[in-house]
Amino acid sequence: SLGFQDVLSHGRTSPVTSYKKLQGWSSDQNKWNEKLYPFWEEGDPRWKDCWKGGRVTAKLDTDSPALVGSNVTFVVTLQFPKCQKEDSDGNIIYERNCTQDPPTSQDQQVYVYNWTEWIDSCGWENCTSNHSHNVFPDGRPFPHYPGWRRRNFVYVFHTFGQYYQTTGRSSAVFSVNTANITLGKHVMAVSIYRRGHSAYVPIARASAVYVVTDKIPIFVSMFQKHDRNISDSIFIKDSPITFDVKIHDPSYYLNNSAISYKWNFGDGSGLFVVSSSTTSHTYTLQGNFTLNLTVQAIIPVPCRPVTPTAPLPTSAVTTGASSNSDFSTTVESMEDNPDGGCHIYRDGYYRTGISIVEGILEVNIIQMTSIQTTESQAENSLVDFVITCQGSLPTDVCTVVSDPTCQVSKSVVCDPITVTDECLLTIRRAFEEPGTYCINITLGDDTSQALASALISVNGGSSSGTTEGVFIFLGLLAVFAAIGAFVLYKRYKQYKPIERSVGQAENQEGLTAHFSNFKAIFFPSSTERNPLLKSKPGIV
Repeated sequence: SLGFQDVLSHGRTSPVTSYKKLQGWSSDQNKWNEKLYPFWEEGDPRWKDCWKGGRVTAKLDTDSPALVGSNVTFVVTLQFPKCQKEDSDGNIIYERNCTQDPPTSQDQQVYVYNWTEWIDSCGWENCTSNHSHNVFPDGRPFPHYPGWRRRNFVYVFHTFGQYYQTTGRSSAVFSVNTANITLGKHVMAVSIYRRGHSAYVPIARASAVYVVTDKIPIFVSMFQKHDRNISDSIFIKDSPITFDVKIHDPSYYLNNSAISYKWNFGDGSGLFVVSSSTTSHTYTLQGNFTLNLTVQAIIPVPCRPVTPTAPLPTSAVTTGASSNSDFSTTVESMEDNPDGGCHIYRDGYYRTGISIVEGILEVNIIQMTSIQTTESQAENSLVDFVITCQGSLPTDVCTVVSDPTCQVSKSVVCDPITVTDECLLTIRRAFEEPGTYCINITLGDDTSQALASALISVNGGSSSGTTEGVFIFLGLLAVFAAIGAFVLYKRYKQYKPIERSVGQAENQEGLTAHFSNFKAIFFPSSTERNPLLKSKPGIV
Protein backbone atom coordinates (compact mmCIF):
# COMPACT_ATOMS: atom_id res chain seq x y z
CA SER A 1 0.00 0.00 0.00
CA LEU A 2 1.05 3.58 -0.64
CA GLY A 3 2.18 6.00 2.03
CA PHE A 4 2.01 9.79 1.97
CA GLN A 5 5.70 9.99 1.19
CA ASP A 6 5.22 7.88 -1.94
CA VAL A 7 2.39 10.07 -3.21
CA LEU A 8 3.68 13.51 -2.22
CA SER A 9 7.40 13.24 -2.93
CA HIS A 10 6.72 13.93 -6.64
CA GLY A 11 9.62 11.75 -7.71
CA ARG A 12 12.04 13.19 -5.16
CA THR A 13 13.88 10.70 -2.97
CA SER A 14 14.88 11.56 0.57
CA PRO A 15 16.59 9.50 3.22
CA VAL A 16 14.65 8.31 6.22
CA THR A 17 15.15 11.17 8.66
CA SER A 18 13.87 12.11 12.07
CA TYR A 19 12.21 15.53 11.96
CA LYS A 20 10.93 17.74 14.74
CA LYS A 21 7.14 17.81 14.56
CA LEU A 22 5.39 20.77 13.00
CA GLN A 23 2.27 21.81 14.88
CA GLY A 24 -0.85 20.49 13.15
CA TRP A 25 1.14 18.34 10.71
CA SER A 26 1.43 14.54 10.46
CA SER A 27 4.21 12.15 9.49
CA ASP A 28 4.40 11.22 5.82
CA GLN A 29 4.87 7.59 6.89
CA ASN A 30 1.08 7.31 7.36
CA LYS A 31 -0.94 5.23 4.89
CA TRP A 32 -2.66 6.84 1.92
CA ASN A 33 -6.23 5.85 0.91
CA GLU A 34 -5.52 5.11 -2.74
CA LYS A 35 -9.07 3.89 -3.39
CA LEU A 36 -10.67 7.23 -2.49
CA TYR A 37 -7.67 9.33 -3.66
CA PRO A 38 -6.04 7.57 -6.64
CA PHE A 39 -2.40 8.27 -7.35
CA TRP A 40 -1.19 8.84 -10.91
CA GLU A 41 2.40 9.13 -12.00
CA GLU A 42 3.41 11.92 -14.33
CA GLY A 43 2.65 10.90 -17.92
CA ASP A 44 -0.33 8.74 -16.95
CA PRO A 45 -2.95 9.13 -19.74
CA ARG A 46 -5.69 9.57 -17.14
CA TRP A 47 -4.41 13.13 -16.52
CA LYS A 48 -5.91 14.14 -19.89
CA ASP A 49 -9.42 13.36 -18.69
CA CYS A 50 -9.18 14.60 -15.11
CA TRP A 51 -10.96 17.88 -15.95
CA LYS A 52 -13.55 18.87 -18.54
CA GLY A 53 -12.33 21.30 -21.17
CA GLY A 54 -8.58 21.07 -20.54
CA ARG A 55 -5.97 20.87 -17.81
CA VAL A 56 -6.06 22.76 -14.53
CA THR A 57 -2.79 24.25 -13.34
CA ALA A 58 -1.84 25.29 -9.83
CA LYS A 59 0.37 28.16 -8.74
CA LEU A 60 2.01 27.99 -5.31
CA ASP A 61 3.40 31.23 -3.84
CA THR A 62 5.15 31.94 -0.56
CA ASP A 63 6.15 35.01 1.42
CA SER A 64 9.56 33.47 2.18
CA PRO A 65 12.24 34.17 3.38
CA ALA A 66 11.05 33.67 6.93
CA LEU A 67 12.93 34.46 10.13
CA VAL A 68 13.10 31.30 12.22
CA GLY A 69 10.32 31.35 14.79
CA SER A 70 7.98 33.34 12.55
CA ASN A 71 5.25 31.98 10.31
CA VAL A 72 5.74 31.36 6.61
CA THR A 73 2.59 31.59 4.50
CA PHE A 74 1.71 29.74 1.32
CA VAL A 75 -1.01 30.55 -1.19
CA VAL A 76 -2.08 28.04 -3.84
CA THR A 77 -4.32 29.21 -6.66
CA LEU A 78 -6.03 27.06 -9.27
CA GLN A 79 -6.07 28.30 -12.86
CA PHE A 80 -8.93 26.82 -14.85
CA PRO A 81 -9.12 26.34 -18.62
CA LYS A 82 -10.25 29.28 -20.71
CA CYS A 83 -13.81 30.49 -20.13
CA GLN A 84 -14.21 28.57 -16.87
CA LYS A 85 -14.54 30.07 -13.42
CA GLU A 86 -15.81 29.31 -9.93
CA ASP A 87 -19.19 30.73 -8.90
CA SER A 88 -20.34 31.84 -5.46
CA ASP A 89 -21.50 28.32 -4.56
CA GLY A 90 -18.17 26.73 -5.39
CA ASN A 91 -19.34 25.23 -8.67
CA ILE A 92 -17.37 25.55 -11.89
CA ILE A 93 -19.25 27.34 -14.67
CA TYR A 94 -18.67 28.56 -18.19
CA GLU A 95 -18.35 32.33 -18.44
CA ARG A 96 -21.03 34.03 -20.46
CA ASN A 97 -20.13 35.66 -23.78
CA CYS A 98 -16.95 33.63 -24.00
CA THR A 99 -15.77 32.14 -27.30
CA GLN A 100 -14.82 28.77 -25.84
CA ASP A 101 -17.20 25.87 -26.53
CA PRO A 102 -19.71 24.88 -25.38
CA PRO A 103 -21.53 28.22 -25.84
CA THR A 104 -23.45 29.45 -22.85
CA SER A 105 -27.15 30.09 -22.98
CA GLN A 106 -28.37 33.56 -22.19
CA ASP A 107 -31.20 32.11 -20.10
CA GLN A 108 -29.54 29.20 -18.35
CA GLN A 109 -26.10 28.85 -16.80
CA VAL A 110 -23.98 26.05 -18.24
CA TYR A 111 -21.93 24.18 -15.66
CA VAL A 112 -18.60 22.46 -15.97
CA TYR A 113 -19.17 20.84 -12.57
CA ASN A 114 -22.42 21.39 -10.67
CA TRP A 115 -21.35 20.02 -7.32
CA THR A 116 -24.30 21.67 -5.57
CA GLU A 117 -26.65 19.45 -7.57
CA TRP A 118 -24.61 16.39 -6.64
CA ILE A 119 -24.82 17.25 -2.96
CA ASP A 120 -28.52 18.13 -2.97
CA SER A 121 -29.49 14.99 -4.90
CA CYS A 122 -27.85 12.59 -2.44
CA GLY A 123 -24.52 11.87 -3.99
CA TRP A 124 -22.49 13.52 -1.23
CA GLU A 125 -24.84 14.38 1.58
CA ASN A 126 -27.88 12.18 2.19
CA CYS A 127 -26.77 8.74 1.05
CA THR A 128 -25.78 6.11 3.55
CA SER A 129 -22.30 5.86 2.09
CA ASN A 130 -21.76 9.60 2.24
CA HIS A 131 -19.72 9.47 5.45
CA SER A 132 -16.99 7.50 3.71
CA HIS A 133 -16.43 10.25 1.16
CA ASN A 134 -16.07 13.33 3.39
CA VAL A 135 -12.68 12.25 4.67
CA PHE A 136 -9.07 13.09 3.90
CA PRO A 137 -6.57 10.61 2.38
CA ASP A 138 -5.53 9.47 5.87
CA GLY A 139 -9.15 8.78 6.87
CA ARG A 140 -9.70 11.82 9.08
CA PRO A 141 -13.12 13.48 8.59
CA PHE A 142 -13.45 16.91 7.04
CA PRO A 143 -13.85 19.69 9.61
CA HIS A 144 -17.48 20.80 9.72
CA TYR A 145 -17.12 24.57 9.71
CA PRO A 146 -19.80 26.73 7.99
CA GLY A 147 -19.93 26.10 4.27
CA TRP A 148 -17.67 23.07 4.42
CA ARG A 149 -19.83 21.13 1.94
CA ARG A 150 -19.20 23.81 -0.71
CA ARG A 151 -15.45 23.30 -0.58
CA ASN A 152 -14.94 20.92 -3.46
CA PHE A 153 -11.16 20.68 -3.55
CA VAL A 154 -8.77 18.85 -1.23
CA TYR A 155 -5.25 20.24 -0.80
CA VAL A 156 -2.49 18.07 0.65
CA PHE A 157 0.77 19.90 1.45
CA HIS A 158 4.08 18.18 2.08
CA THR A 159 7.38 19.39 3.51
CA PHE A 160 9.98 18.41 6.06
CA GLY A 161 8.79 14.80 6.13
CA GLN A 162 5.26 15.79 7.15
CA TYR A 163 1.94 16.63 5.50
CA TYR A 164 -0.96 18.99 6.10
CA GLN A 165 -4.41 18.51 4.53
CA THR A 166 -7.31 20.89 4.12
CA THR A 167 -10.38 21.49 2.00
CA GLY A 168 -10.96 24.63 0.02
CA ARG A 169 -12.31 26.30 -3.05
CA SER A 170 -10.24 27.49 -6.02
CA SER A 171 -7.53 28.82 -3.69
CA ALA A 172 -6.17 27.97 -0.28
CA VAL A 173 -4.00 29.88 2.18
CA PHE A 174 -2.19 28.47 5.17
CA SER A 175 0.76 29.27 7.39
CA VAL A 176 3.28 27.13 9.23
CA ASN A 177 5.48 28.13 12.13
CA THR A 178 9.19 27.76 11.43
CA ALA A 179 10.46 27.28 14.98
CA ASN A 180 11.08 23.55 14.36
CA ILE A 181 12.33 23.87 10.78
CA THR A 182 16.06 23.85 10.17
CA LEU A 183 17.80 26.74 8.46
CA GLY A 184 18.16 26.73 4.71
CA LYS A 185 16.10 26.04 1.61
CA HIS A 186 13.20 23.62 1.66
CA VAL A 187 10.55 22.52 -0.81
CA MET A 188 6.83 22.80 -0.17
CA ALA A 189 4.76 20.55 -2.47
CA VAL A 190 1.00 20.38 -2.86
CA SER A 191 -1.34 17.89 -4.53
CA ILE A 192 -4.87 18.98 -5.39
CA TYR A 193 -7.92 16.73 -5.81
CA ARG A 194 -11.43 17.61 -6.93
CA ARG A 195 -14.71 16.06 -5.91
CA GLY A 196 -15.82 13.16 -8.12
CA HIS A 197 -18.85 10.86 -8.19
CA SER A 198 -17.29 7.88 -6.41
CA ALA A 199 -13.84 9.14 -5.52
CA TYR A 200 -11.69 12.25 -5.60
CA VAL A 201 -9.81 12.97 -8.82
CA PRO A 202 -6.27 14.39 -8.95
CA ILE A 203 -6.16 17.57 -11.06
CA ALA A 204 -2.86 19.38 -10.38
CA ARG A 205 0.41 19.47 -8.48
CA ALA A 206 2.73 22.33 -7.64
CA SER A 207 5.79 23.08 -5.54
CA ALA A 208 7.76 26.08 -4.31
CA VAL A 209 11.08 26.67 -2.58
CA TYR A 210 11.03 28.55 0.72
CA VAL A 211 13.86 29.73 2.94
CA VAL A 212 14.17 29.76 6.72
CA THR A 213 16.94 31.96 8.11
CA ASP A 214 18.23 33.18 11.45
CA LYS A 215 19.20 36.55 9.90
CA ILE A 216 16.56 39.27 9.77
CA PRO A 217 15.66 39.78 6.09
CA ILE A 218 16.13 43.49 5.35
CA PHE A 219 15.98 45.69 2.27
CA VAL A 220 17.42 49.20 2.03
CA SER A 221 16.26 51.87 -0.40
CA MET A 222 18.21 55.09 -0.94
CA PHE A 223 16.98 58.43 -2.19
CA GLN A 224 18.70 61.74 -2.89
CA LYS A 225 16.94 64.87 -4.10
CA HIS A 226 19.34 65.74 -6.91
CA ASP A 227 20.26 62.22 -7.98
CA ARG A 228 19.43 61.53 -11.61
CA ASN A 229 19.39 57.72 -11.38
CA ILE A 230 18.63 56.18 -8.01
CA SER A 231 19.51 52.68 -9.18
CA ASP A 232 23.19 53.22 -10.10
CA SER A 233 24.57 53.64 -6.52
CA ILE A 234 26.11 56.98 -7.55
CA PHE A 235 25.21 59.93 -5.33
CA ILE A 236 26.02 63.62 -5.04
CA LYS A 237 28.48 65.19 -2.62
CA ASP A 238 27.15 67.66 -0.05
CA SER A 239 23.54 66.57 -0.53
CA PRO A 240 21.73 64.41 2.07
CA ILE A 241 20.99 60.79 1.18
CA THR A 242 17.90 59.26 2.79
CA PHE A 243 18.18 55.58 3.77
CA ASP A 244 14.94 53.66 4.37
CA VAL A 245 15.14 50.16 5.87
CA LYS A 246 12.34 47.67 5.29
CA ILE A 247 12.22 44.51 7.42
CA HIS A 248 10.56 41.55 5.74
CA ASP A 249 8.26 40.33 8.51
CA PRO A 250 4.87 39.49 6.94
CA SER A 251 3.71 37.48 9.98
CA TYR A 252 4.51 40.39 12.36
CA TYR A 253 6.79 38.20 14.42
CA LEU A 254 8.90 41.24 15.43
CA ASN A 255 5.98 43.51 16.33
CA ASN A 256 6.79 43.53 20.06
CA SER A 257 10.55 43.55 19.62
CA ALA A 258 13.00 46.34 20.38
CA ILE A 259 14.78 47.05 17.08
CA SER A 260 17.93 49.12 16.65
CA TYR A 261 19.85 50.17 13.52
CA LYS A 262 23.63 50.52 13.61
CA TRP A 263 25.06 52.48 10.64
CA ASN A 264 28.64 52.77 9.44
CA PHE A 265 28.70 54.95 6.33
CA GLY A 266 32.32 54.13 5.55
CA ASP A 267 33.55 57.73 5.36
CA GLY A 268 35.20 57.88 8.78
CA SER A 269 32.23 59.62 10.39
CA GLY A 270 31.90 56.84 12.99
CA LEU A 271 29.07 54.56 14.08
CA PHE A 272 25.49 55.74 14.44
CA VAL A 273 22.86 53.76 16.36
CA VAL A 274 19.25 54.84 15.89
CA SER A 275 15.84 53.38 16.64
CA SER A 276 14.18 54.69 13.47
CA SER A 277 14.10 52.73 10.24
CA THR A 278 14.78 55.93 8.27
CA THR A 279 17.94 58.02 8.53
CA SER A 280 19.96 60.40 6.39
CA HIS A 281 23.64 61.09 5.86
CA THR A 282 25.62 63.64 3.86
CA TYR A 283 28.93 62.67 2.30
CA THR A 284 31.32 65.63 2.15
CA LEU A 285 34.07 63.87 0.18
CA GLN A 286 34.15 62.34 -3.26
CA GLY A 287 35.16 58.71 -3.70
CA ASN A 288 33.97 55.14 -3.21
CA PHE A 289 32.62 54.08 0.18
CA THR A 290 31.32 50.87 1.74
CA LEU A 291 28.08 51.17 3.69
CA ASN A 292 27.40 48.70 6.51
CA LEU A 293 24.17 48.30 8.46
CA THR A 294 23.38 45.96 11.33
CA VAL A 295 19.78 45.60 12.45
CA GLN A 296 19.24 43.95 15.84
CA ALA A 297 15.90 42.78 17.22
CA ILE A 298 15.40 41.83 20.88
CA ILE A 299 12.42 39.47 20.81
CA PRO A 300 10.56 38.85 24.09
CA VAL A 301 9.87 35.23 24.96
CA PRO A 302 8.60 33.54 28.15
CA CYS A 303 11.35 33.57 30.75
CA ARG A 304 12.84 30.27 31.86
CA PRO A 305 13.60 29.41 35.48
CA VAL A 306 17.04 30.59 36.50
CA THR A 307 18.48 27.24 37.55
CA PRO A 308 21.66 25.42 36.59
CA THR A 309 21.01 23.31 33.53
CA ALA A 310 22.85 20.57 31.76
CA PRO A 311 24.32 21.27 28.31
CA LEU A 312 21.63 21.57 25.69
CA PRO A 313 21.12 18.51 23.45
CA THR A 314 21.85 18.72 19.77
CA SER A 315 19.04 18.95 17.25
CA ALA A 316 17.04 15.87 16.44
CA VAL A 317 17.28 16.86 12.81
CA THR A 318 20.17 15.35 10.90
CA THR A 319 21.20 16.92 7.63
CA GLY A 320 24.31 17.02 5.54
CA ALA A 321 25.04 20.68 6.35
CA SER A 322 26.49 20.88 9.84
CA SER A 323 26.11 24.68 9.93
CA ASN A 324 22.34 24.32 9.83
CA SER A 325 21.71 20.94 11.39
CA ASP A 326 21.85 22.17 14.99
CA PHE A 327 19.46 25.03 14.52
CA SER A 328 16.41 23.39 16.07
CA THR A 329 17.69 24.30 19.52
CA THR A 330 19.38 27.60 18.78
CA VAL A 331 16.26 29.46 19.82
CA GLU A 332 17.10 28.29 23.32
CA SER A 333 20.88 28.68 23.27
CA MET A 334 22.71 31.14 25.51
CA GLU A 335 24.16 32.83 22.45
CA ASP A 336 20.66 33.90 21.45
CA ASN A 337 19.51 34.31 25.06
CA PRO A 338 22.35 36.10 26.87
CA ASP A 339 19.97 37.40 29.53
CA GLY A 340 18.96 33.91 30.60
CA GLY A 341 15.99 33.20 28.36
CA CYS A 342 13.61 36.17 28.51
CA HIS A 343 14.60 37.37 25.04
CA ILE A 344 15.89 36.10 21.72
CA TYR A 345 18.44 38.20 19.86
CA ARG A 346 18.36 38.27 16.08
CA ASP A 347 20.51 40.31 13.70
CA GLY A 348 20.24 41.30 10.06
CA TYR A 349 23.03 42.66 7.89
CA TYR A 350 23.27 44.89 4.83
CA ARG A 351 26.41 45.91 2.98
CA THR A 352 26.86 47.81 -0.29
CA GLY A 353 29.28 50.06 -2.11
CA ILE A 354 28.37 53.58 -3.22
CA SER A 355 30.19 56.28 -5.18
CA ILE A 356 30.10 59.97 -4.30
CA VAL A 357 30.64 62.50 -7.08
CA GLU A 358 30.30 66.23 -7.67
CA GLY A 359 26.81 67.17 -8.84
CA ILE A 360 24.53 70.06 -9.68
CA LEU A 361 23.06 71.25 -6.41
CA GLU A 362 21.08 74.36 -7.30
CA VAL A 363 19.70 76.27 -10.27
CA ASN A 364 18.65 79.94 -10.14
CA ILE A 365 16.89 82.17 -12.64
CA ILE A 366 18.52 85.51 -11.83
CA GLN A 367 17.13 87.63 -14.67
CA MET A 368 14.42 87.64 -17.33
CA THR A 369 14.46 90.20 -20.13
CA SER A 370 12.02 90.90 -22.95
CA ILE A 371 13.79 91.25 -26.34
CA GLN A 372 12.59 93.81 -28.86
CA THR A 373 11.84 92.30 -32.25
CA THR A 374 11.63 93.58 -35.81
CA GLU A 375 8.30 93.91 -37.61
CA SER A 376 8.88 90.59 -39.38
CA GLN A 377 9.27 88.86 -36.02
CA ALA A 378 6.35 90.59 -34.35
CA GLU A 379 4.33 87.40 -34.12
CA ASN A 380 6.78 86.02 -31.51
CA SER A 381 7.69 87.45 -28.11
CA LEU A 382 11.27 86.66 -27.16
CA VAL A 383 12.48 86.38 -23.56
CA ASP A 384 16.04 85.84 -22.33
CA PHE A 385 16.47 83.84 -19.10
CA VAL A 386 19.79 84.23 -17.30
CA ILE A 387 20.57 81.04 -15.39
CA THR A 388 23.20 80.22 -12.77
CA CYS A 389 23.90 76.97 -10.93
CA GLN A 390 25.98 75.63 -8.08
CA GLY A 391 27.98 72.42 -7.99
CA SER A 392 29.29 70.66 -11.08
CA LEU A 393 29.00 72.14 -14.56
CA PRO A 394 25.94 71.04 -16.58
CA THR A 395 26.11 69.20 -19.89
CA ASP A 396 22.49 69.61 -20.99
CA VAL A 397 19.58 71.98 -20.54
CA CYS A 398 15.86 71.37 -20.85
CA THR A 399 13.09 73.95 -21.01
CA VAL A 400 9.40 73.20 -20.75
CA VAL A 401 6.62 75.68 -21.36
CA SER A 402 3.22 74.67 -19.97
CA ASP A 403 -0.19 76.19 -19.42
CA PRO A 404 -0.71 78.38 -16.34
CA THR A 405 -1.78 75.37 -14.26
CA CYS A 406 1.44 73.60 -15.29
CA GLN A 407 -0.59 70.53 -16.25
CA VAL A 408 -0.46 70.68 -20.06
CA SER A 409 2.87 70.92 -21.85
CA LYS A 410 2.95 73.32 -24.80
CA SER A 411 6.58 72.88 -25.85
CA VAL A 412 9.62 70.94 -24.68
CA VAL A 413 13.20 71.11 -25.87
CA CYS A 414 16.44 69.61 -24.55
CA ASP A 415 19.89 70.41 -25.90
CA PRO A 416 23.51 69.71 -24.98
CA ILE A 417 25.53 72.64 -23.72
CA THR A 418 29.20 73.27 -23.05
CA VAL A 419 30.10 75.23 -19.93
CA THR A 420 33.85 75.42 -19.40
CA ASP A 421 34.35 77.77 -16.46
CA GLU A 422 31.48 79.44 -14.64
CA CYS A 423 27.91 78.17 -14.62
CA LEU A 424 26.27 81.21 -16.17
CA LEU A 425 24.24 81.01 -19.35
CA THR A 426 21.41 82.75 -21.16
CA ILE A 427 18.50 80.86 -22.66
CA ARG A 428 16.32 82.66 -25.23
CA ARG A 429 12.76 81.45 -25.53
CA ALA A 430 10.12 82.35 -28.09
CA PHE A 431 6.44 82.66 -27.13
CA GLU A 432 4.10 82.58 -30.13
CA GLU A 433 1.02 83.91 -28.36
CA PRO A 434 0.31 86.29 -25.48
CA GLY A 435 -0.69 84.68 -22.23
CA THR A 436 0.44 83.25 -18.93
CA TYR A 437 2.91 80.37 -18.99
CA CYS A 438 4.56 78.00 -16.55
CA ILE A 439 8.22 77.49 -17.40
CA ASN A 440 10.64 74.92 -15.99
CA ILE A 441 14.36 75.10 -16.75
CA THR A 442 16.50 72.08 -15.87
CA LEU A 443 20.27 71.73 -15.93
CA GLY A 444 21.76 68.24 -15.78
CA ASP A 445 24.88 66.18 -16.10
CA ASP A 446 25.45 62.42 -16.17
CA THR A 447 24.59 61.88 -12.51
CA SER A 448 22.49 64.81 -11.30
CA GLN A 449 19.95 67.41 -12.30
CA ALA A 450 18.28 70.40 -10.72
CA LEU A 451 15.67 72.85 -11.88
CA ALA A 452 14.08 76.23 -11.40
CA SER A 453 10.46 77.15 -12.08
CA ALA A 454 8.60 80.37 -12.81
CA LEU A 455 5.24 81.69 -13.95
CA ILE A 456 5.36 84.48 -16.54
CA SER A 457 2.74 86.57 -18.30
CA VAL A 458 3.54 87.64 -21.84
CA ASN A 459 1.43 90.25 -23.62
CA GLY A 460 1.63 90.82 -27.38
CA GLY A 461 3.60 93.77 -28.68
CA SER A 462 2.47 96.69 -30.85
CA SER A 463 2.55 96.78 -34.62
CA SER A 464 6.16 97.91 -34.47
CA GLY A 465 6.94 94.56 -32.89
CA THR A 466 8.27 95.85 -29.56
CA THR A 467 7.06 94.60 -26.19
CA GLU A 468 6.22 97.36 -23.80
CA GLY A 469 7.50 97.09 -20.29
CA VAL A 470 10.33 94.89 -19.07
CA PHE A 471 10.17 93.60 -15.52
CA ILE A 472 13.26 91.94 -14.10
CA PHE A 473 12.99 90.07 -10.83
CA LEU A 474 16.10 89.06 -8.95
CA GLY A 475 16.22 86.37 -6.28
CA LEU A 476 16.90 82.76 -5.55
CA LEU A 477 14.53 80.04 -6.72
CA ALA A 478 14.32 76.74 -4.85
CA VAL A 479 15.77 73.76 -6.70
CA PHE A 480 14.05 70.45 -7.07
CA ALA A 481 15.38 67.23 -8.49
CA ALA A 482 13.29 65.05 -10.73
CA ILE A 483 12.48 61.76 -9.07
CA GLY A 484 13.01 58.65 -11.21
CA ALA A 485 14.28 55.09 -11.00
CA PHE A 486 15.40 55.08 -14.61
CA VAL A 487 18.18 56.57 -16.73
CA LEU A 488 16.86 59.55 -18.68
CA TYR A 489 18.08 60.37 -22.15
CA LYS A 490 19.91 63.66 -22.22
CA ARG A 491 17.63 65.09 -24.84
CA TYR A 492 14.34 63.83 -23.46
CA LYS A 493 13.11 64.66 -19.97
CA GLN A 494 9.77 64.48 -18.23
CA TYR A 495 8.35 67.33 -16.17
CA LYS A 496 5.87 67.25 -13.32
CA PRO A 497 3.94 70.53 -13.59
CA ILE A 498 3.46 72.93 -10.72
CA GLU A 499 0.02 73.81 -9.46
CA ARG A 500 -1.33 77.31 -10.15
CA SER A 501 -4.66 78.57 -11.47
CA VAL A 502 -5.02 81.03 -14.30
CA GLY A 503 -6.74 83.50 -12.05
CA GLN A 504 -3.60 83.87 -9.96
CA ALA A 505 -1.64 85.47 -12.83
CA GLU A 506 -1.51 89.27 -12.76
CA ASN A 507 -3.35 91.07 -15.53
CA GLN A 508 -0.92 93.73 -16.64
CA GLU A 509 0.64 94.92 -19.88
CA GLY A 510 4.12 93.90 -20.84
CA LEU A 511 6.10 91.00 -19.29
CA THR A 512 5.52 89.99 -15.69
CA ALA A 513 7.51 87.26 -13.93
CA HIS A 514 6.24 85.26 -10.96
CA PHE A 515 8.82 83.09 -9.22
CA SER A 516 7.65 79.98 -7.40
CA ASN A 517 9.25 76.99 -5.71
CA PHE A 518 8.06 73.83 -7.35
CA LYS A 519 9.01 70.27 -8.13
CA ALA A 520 8.94 69.24 -11.78
CA ILE A 521 8.93 66.20 -13.98
CA PHE A 522 9.59 66.26 -17.71
CA PHE A 523 7.49 65.50 -20.76
CA PRO A 524 9.05 63.17 -23.36
CA SER A 525 8.11 65.00 -26.55
CA SER A 526 9.14 68.21 -28.25
CA THR A 527 6.71 70.34 -30.22
CA GLU A 528 8.67 73.58 -30.24
CA ARG A 529 9.68 75.04 -33.60
CA ASN A 530 13.22 76.50 -33.66
CA PRO A 531 13.18 77.19 -29.89
CA LEU A 532 16.87 77.97 -29.33
CA LEU A 533 17.93 81.14 -31.09
CA LYS A 534 21.68 81.56 -31.23
CA SER A 535 21.94 84.87 -33.03
CA LYS A 536 23.81 86.39 -30.10
CA PRO A 537 27.09 85.03 -28.64
CA GLY A 538 26.63 83.32 -25.28
CA ILE A 539 22.93 82.71 -25.77
CA VAL A 540 21.55 79.17 -25.86
